[in-house]
Amino acid sequence: MIWYILYPLRGTTEAPVLADTHPVRRAFARYGRYAASHVVTTLLISVAVAAILVYPFPFLYTTDFINGASYLPEHAWTDTLPLHERNRAEPDVIMRSIWVHGNYFQALNRNVLLSALELQDELLGPTVNFNPRRHITDDDLVQNASTTGLTPSQRDAYHIANGLTNESWFFQSPLQYWSCSSEKIEEDDDIIETANERKSQPTSVNVTLRHSTVFSGKRFQDRRLVAADALVITLVHLRDSPVGRLWQERVKDLKHKMADRWDTFEYNPSGKTSELYEFKFRPISSQDVIVLGVPYTVLLIYFLATLSNLRAFKSKMGLVVTVMAQIVFAILSSFTVCAILKIDLSRLPRLGYPVVIFCMSLENIHRLINAVILTPSENSTSSRVGQAFGETGYVALASVAQNVLLLYGFSKIVLPSVSAFCTFAAIALMFDYFYLSTFFLSVLSVDVRRTELSDALAKASIRDHRSASDPHSRQTWVDAMLQGKIAMSTRIAGTIVMVGFVLLAQWHFWENEGVLKLLSRIVRVSPKYKNLSSTSSLSEVHQVRSPSSWLGLQDHETARELIHVVKPHAHSYIARVFHPTIFVLKGSDRGLSASEPWFTPAVYDFVRHQSIPFLITVLIIAAAVRLLMNYLLWDELAESPRVGPDGDTLLSVRTLNTGHSLDVALLSACSDGHLVSIGLDRIIRIWDIKAGGKNYVLGENGDSSIIPFPVLAMCIDEESHWLALLTSDKVLLWDLIGLRWGPLIRADPDRHKPEAFFFVADDSLAIPALILIRRDGIITELRVDQAIPNNYVFAEDSSIVSVGYLSEKGFPAQVMASTREGQVRLATQEGSSWSTEIVEVGNSKDRGSISIQALPELGFFLIIRSQTVDLVDAQTLRAIYTFKVDPIQPKSLKCFHSRPRRMRCGSLALWSFTLAYLNTYTRDLVVQTYSPQHEGESLCFCDPASPTRKTCCPWQRAKESRRVIKNPGLWDALPSGIIVGVRRKNSDKSRADSHLSHQPLQQLSGLRRRHHTVKSTNGHTSQDNWEVWMFSHFGKQETWEALPLCSKVEDDGHLFVTNLGPMVRVGRSCLALGLSNVIKVIMVGNERFETGDDSQPGDGMPALGSRRRKGPSTLRGKPTIPCSHC
Repeated sequence: MIWYILYPLRGTTEAPVLADTHPVRRAFARYGRYAASHVVTTLLISVAVAAILVYPFPFLYTTDFINGASYLPEHAWTDTLPLHERNRAEPDVIMRSIWVHGNYFQALNRNVLLSALELQDELLGPTVNFNPRRHITDDDLVQNASTTGLTPSQRDAYHIANGLTNESWFFQSPLQYWSCSSEKIEEDDDIIETANERKSQPTSVNVTLRHSTVFSGKRFQDRRLVAADALVITLVHLRDSPVGRLWQERVKDLKHKMADRWDTFEYNPSGKTSELYEFKFRPISSQDVIVLGVPYTVLLIYFLATLSNLRAFKSKMGLVVTVMAQIVFAILSSFTVCAILKIDLSRLPRLGYPVVIFCMSLENIHRLINAVILTPSENSTSSRVGQAFGETGYVALASVAQNVLLLYGFSKIVLPSVSAFCTFAAIALMFDYFYLSTFFLSVLSVDVRRTELSDALAKASIRDHRSASDPHSRQTWVDAMLQGKIAMSTRIAGTIVMVGFVLLAQWHFWENEGVLKLLSRIVRVSPKYKNLSSTSSLSEVHQVRSPSSWLGLQDHETARELIHVVKPHAHSYIARVFHPTIFVLKGSDRGLSASEPWFTPAVYDFVRHQSIPFLITVLIIAAAVRLLMNYLLWDELAESPRVGPDGDTLLSVRTLNTGHSLDVALLSACSDGHLVSIGLDRIIRIWDIKAGGKNYVLGENGDSSIIPFPVLAMCIDEESHWLALLTSDKVLLWDLIGLRWGPLIRADPDRHKPEAFFFVADDSLAIPALILIRRDGIITELRVDQAIPNNYVFAEDSSIVSVGYLSEKGFPAQVMASTREGQVRLATQEGSSWSTEIVEVGNSKDRGSISIQALPELGFFLIIRSQTVDLVDAQTLRAIYTFKVDPIQPKSLKCFHSRPRRMRCGSLALWSFTLAYLNTYTRDLVVQTYSPQHEGESLCFCDPASPTRKTCCPWQRAKESRRVIKNPGLWDALPSGIIVGVRRKNSDKSRADSHLSHQPLQQLSGLRRRHHTVKSTNGHTSQDNWEVWMFSHFGKQETWEALPLCSKVEDDGHLFVTNLGPMVRVGRSCLALGLSNVIKVIMVGNERFETGDDSQPGDGMPALGSRRRKGPSTLRGKPTIPCSHC
């Protein structure tokens, strides 16, 4: 709400977005990274604090009004309200009382009790074994009308137990514990025990003789009364009661009659003899339930709806439990603190206390989760969470500070009961922010690291960043609210609910007044009604509790019982309360012999009896959380020590050595972390990167002789079940799950080398069929159930230059290839045969080297010529757009894009589309990124000739940005939106020269760079080293990071290195690279290694001369410098 108030000054209602370099944002981001990196420490601190504050809760509160503990809120509105005399309210009853004191806190002394009984009998007449319920005659009532004194029979006739009239009366006294009998008091050996045993004793009108009503200045221990400072004898009568008139006259007479035994004082702090009070007890109504239930229902639906958009199916319930746990921790912690601070929360319905925290907590949680989703998916968990908390932490803190200030202001002008709620809400908001920045932040880090939320972030990060929702032009109000784009989002919902509940509570206590009068009363609340002083103004008596504060301590059960007696079927009554007359026994020592305790008795009882169980419980909970974290993070380093200058590094390199004695020649990998390497030593080794590099040799049990080398190609099916090895005349199948050989498939001996070798996705077969495409244009289908392979001539009398293929379950396989003559053909599988057709796309005169790349997720092909790239629909074979590019080195183009989504018009849409390729002449890496022109639009794959929707951005209007990276070396583009490469480290400091199209180079100031330098040793310069680099462009943020491929402290045992070996992708954010006879695994951020990610076309194919240029460029020579050590 503060941003709406500041709208005239700022011109916007959005929260401020601080720059990445702002010290406040950097501080919050640094803390977020630390909390996410040290998950166990952060979680232990938050859980320990929660245990410390939640454990005492049941010991500090009670629902049955046991003395010495705080009262839990009931389902009712209760309060004791002073009223102005100018209200001219007619009182329903009149209350008169006397307070009897002995020595300081010795009111339960036998002598004081007997003396008080004597005073009581003087005021009311004989009260021994008081029982007013008897047969009343009319003579008693008539006679009373003309007499100044009453006989006990006449007095009892007017008792309220015999009927409610304007002359009714009743009284309450602690002496009723002993039936107002001096003999029973003298015979009682343990007066304090009797007072405790009979604390629930009802009077003749069913009003309970609670300690709070018959004693003042009480001391409790172990929930039992141990001392009292004053005995309170109270007369309650109606307006015309003769007993009330007699009480008033006899009190005046007692001051003189017993002056030798009693010191008498009149408590009259304001110069008045009486004041008006309204006692309320209104059970919560169905209307109240609806009013309070609406925010709960709306926010719960809102939270579940927004949570469902995360697509974190397995972690969705975990997040719900975490959110609920955070809210419960905040509420119970606040109740505990309020009990320690003696804040009475029993006056308002318990249903109202969580509502504000529920709203505010969901606001901050929703903002944090959305910020995490919008962070680059290639970042590590700690970087992602740190960046999100840096964006949202200060906004949440400002929101908390704003609401605390609002609550502080309200607490100064509202009723004491509502003020207590404001104090509770302020404490709860601070606790909620604490648990958000510790408990929820750490659990969210674990969730991102270990569950499906990680995958959801990777899949939705780019897509959701620009809100690529299609129905932008027809967006409903509900959709806009769920996305937080309008004022009725959670950005102000919590504040609105908080202010609304404060006003609702205030209105409930002043419900008979109009709105304008209500607001004026809020502003003009008298200070004397705000502060009922707990100390008495009678300095001579040294009273522990003043009569006014004693009235405010009466519990709502007492109010309910009194209302039932004096005003049945009502929810409140007005009483004129006369200030009590204080009787102090002569010779009593009223010196202060004990100080007022700081906390409630329940706190001291808890310390005495629960200290050891409390400590043990906290330690057990902490240990259990630690064990749980060890289980959840058993294969990860929870306390990551790898921290760079700006936080956690994104790049990491792992070495797989001792696998081969000669160079690695072939690599193939699948998404679940399996990596297959074939070396020149004729060893085939299978690695499990997910399991930390565990490996085994294929055929090491003596059956290696069945592998006829050389292996021409290999591939793994998409389920990571079967490995296929292509030799000169057969295909060998290896079961990666069962670790055994599968059926042998015969292949026609052919001198032509393979151009493509892959499995066809088909659920109908236990072992999917294989497709082999050779350079001479022959397509061979290999099946385990066919002894003779099926061959089909794809390109007769021609050689294939490049191949791209689409293989998806439920759809026929498609192969697009370019020939040496510059012709493009498409082959589509039709049952057991294939159909071919020529693709006429692009400039027919450009018959130079043409490359093909398939886009499996989109169902499109890229036809790549020297300076153009055509985006071709695999179904219609029409190019929907032609990209203009720099001269492309053949077969160097890689493409990656955001996750596609289906628009309402039926076509696919993207938020970003990137082409990366090498410039033919400079060998620089050019990265061209296309994105929509306006916010909320999507790049649409619809027919260019058809009309587009408002949310569709045609490719002709797409915004292009271009980056150039010098000396890229060997590189690859990952689906997560990053480019990773390995090159020789240059001596100059320039790592990337990037620029926007038609914009100066100086706009690179937003590029985030991280370099990890390693001092050279043994006299070798930095030019002898290989360097790993990564580059990503996400929205306005660019990330560049580099580190050495080999650590100086590591001896990985690789051989002499002149050129890099094969490179394959493992999963979505991981690459494997052959470096002589070792394998370097390069990981960006966190890789889950989950089955189902698309494999890279060409994995497992040999590094032929036409595929990858070896040696220096003819245009720009680079000498081959051996790497003596890395």
